[in-house]
Amino acid sequence: MTKPRVLYFSYAPPEVYEIVRQAAGDRAEVLTLTSDSDDERLTLIADCEVVVCASYRLSGQMIRAGRKLRLVAHQGVGYQDTVDLPMLAERNIRLTITPGGTTIGVAEHAVLLALATLRRATWLDAETRRGEWHVNTLRSEARELFGKTVAYVGMGRIGQAAAQRFRAFETKGIYFDPGAGAPHDIEMAFCLRRANTLHEALANADLVTLHLPLTRDTRHLIGSHELAAMRPGAVLINTARGPIVDESALIEALRSGHLGGAGLDVFETEPPSPDNPLLALHNVVVTPHVSTATRDSFETKMRDVFDNIARLADGRPLVNEIDLAKVHA
Repeated sequence: MTKPRVLYFSYAPPEVYEIVRQAAGDRAEVLTLTSDSDDERLTLIADCEVVVCASYRLSGQMIRAGRKLRLVAHQGVGYQDTVDLPMLAERNIRLTITPGGTTIGVAEHAVLLALATLRRATWLDAETRRGEWHVNTLRSEARELFGKTVAYVGMGRIGQAAAQRFRAFETKGIYFDPGAGAPHDIEMAFCLRRANTLHEALANADLVTLHLPLTRDTRHLIGSHELAAMRPGAVLINTARGPIVDESALIEALRSGHLGGAGLDVFETEPPSPDNPLLALHNVVVTPHVSTATRDSFETKMRDVFDNIARLADGRPLVNEIDLAKVHA
């Protein structure tokens, strides 16, 4: 393949497109959107060999329109709910992910949300800007992270990075992972204990943080039963995928006072409706699915994406390729 044409599938400011083009260099011709338009996406993808996608879903219709497509480069790791995998398999189009630019941003964002939720930081910020001075309002409510027990649901690469950062606050950890779990040296270094069940992890923690993909098995993994199992006053952090949590059950647990708060970077429906009750609760901190949206992370991702595109052009093996046959096995 000669110099490939690459569609950057997300609509973004010119400054973001410039980072993409810098990473591409002279290795590829980069096409970008002038508006957040599916019509434009359909037009541009038709003549591209590669598409770089993120949270905006790459549908079967889009994949079918890409008559020259050979590679989908996912700008992140959560491809399960953002790419039409059966259509990729049918068209024999390859799929890669970019874990190198994901881990640190998500782990740091989990800590940010935890601290902000425990201290009601965003509510205090808004109130102070309105001229209110809540010097004593939260003395019976705000909490410190120091010494708390953190439950990690999922202990892969991101879960381990989060545990490393939470440990800096002298936390203790318990985790549930249906897979291999963490190596023994990681458990020792970050003061982690593996739980036998999800219920055990939830019931023994002051703060629960989610680090697993959205699949059929994890959809609504955290529902009313699981939320009830959490300690009174505990906090839930979700930087993974919104539908892992039953949002209606979460709203009820927060309204009832059973949970002490929630820090959410993701929602069941994105963007959430303006009348979503979560947005009106002072003990909920929300961000718009941006845990990896840093310049540092983006530059790393784009470097890895275009290194893989160069491998494709040269006929070399791809890095971090997803085996679609195993995904559908």
